[in-house]
Amino acid sequence: MADFSGYLAIDGVYDGPFCILSIADNRRHRRLAFRVLEHAPTHADIRSFLGAFKGQLESRQLQVKGITTDGSPLYPRPLAELWPDVRHQLCEFHVLKEITKAVLRAVAKLRKELSAKIPTPGRGRPGKAQKAQARKSGRQKQRVADLFENRHLFVRHRLTAGQKKLLGQRTRGLPQLRVLRQIMDEVYRLFDRRCKMSTALERLEKLRRRVRRLKCLGRTLDKLKNPTLEKALVFLDDRLLPSTSNAVERGNRRFRKAQKGIYSVRTKRHLEERLALDLQRERRAQPRALTLKTLHHARSGAG
Repeated sequence: MADFSGYLAIDGVYDGPFCILSIADNRRHRRLAFRVLEHAPTHADIRSFLGAFKGQLESRQLQVKGITTDGSPLYPRPLAELWPDVRHQLCEFHVLKEITKAVLRAVAKLRKELSAKIPTPGRGRPGKAQKAQARKSGRQKQRVADLFENRHLFVRHRLTAGQKKLLGQRTRGLPQLRVLRQIMDEVYRLFDRRCKMSTALERLEKLRRRVRRLKCLGRTLDKLKNPTLEKALVFLDDRLLPSTSNAVERGNRRFRKAQKGIYSVRTKRHLEERLALDLQRERRAQPRALTLKTLHHARSGAG
């Protein structure tokens, strides 16, 4: 806690009947506290865990400047009670993940509509007209298959010149699909660090009006109407507030990997011991890296 940045990332990871709640320094990428529960967490569990951590901060006269979580409904109420004046940022990655899923569902819906319009060939020996219709149906089926194969182009953040050309070919004559790609570009523009939150909110309102006018998409893009999207833009007004909760997610990924490949710990006591070892390893990581760097430097000079 000596170099505590003031920015926290909070998340939970599930492992069988257990839930591990973790708090990490979101700029130092270091786990600060954890708690192992033998049941699904409730608001009372989150409040107790965060309240105990707040007491440790106050005993060291440390202040919290910003907090980043995922979109779970467990965090807003306890955070508002414990740190009412601190910025609460929703993880950009989780928000974009939900929006990209919605866009891909919209692409799948339009692809199914195209498939439904392909005529089914009749029975019997085909005549000249039937052969021409069969060739046309084959081209339409291939087009639907190409849309499925290149569906990632609709949600990819940055497209190369070749990918833009390919996307233009796949969406020729399908303006609703081109609109989906334009909507995704506008979504990525919302999270541009070069603008303020007020500018991003204006862009978001224009985007929502545009989506409401697209009756062909139905309710597939309702994620853009979710009020939590505004909370994912808080970091634009604080240059030091990270836009994601990667600091705590990284520790969770390391824990999952260890559980899957090495340890397979399945008791609360052993989970706590495993996490305590991780805390010790992270605390000694910087001195250990400095020692290794010094040794490599000394060896290279001796050679």
